[in-house]
Amino acid sequence: MYVSVLTMISMLMNMMLTRFLSNQPLFDLGMTRGLVNAIIVGITIIVVAVPEGLPLAVTISLAYSVNQMRKEHNLVRRLEAAETMGGANEILTDKTGTLTTNRMTVIQFFA
Repeated sequence: MYVSVLTMISMLMNMMLTRFLSNQPLFDLGMTRGLVNAIIVGITIIVVAVPEGLPLAVTISLAYSVNQMRKEHNLVRRLEAAETMGGANEILTDKTGTLTTNRMTVIQFFA
């Protein structure tokens, strides 16, 4: 977002400086076209940058979560496991805390 705004401002400053040094009027139809062009370039930068940066942001977020879980003495081998467990509402285990038979039965149900 910052790069997009900085690019728009630098394009406008370049256009105004060029027009000022060539003794052209600052505000006319050419300036309007330049303003529209700068806005289009700024929006294009945002549209291109968001999908490219999204996988990186998700990976960094998962790595941070795994690191926090490691500090709490939880072993996570794959980053995807942290994302999967984030969607779990309840985890059912036996009295030792392990899932041994991989078959669970409902003993009580509360609505």
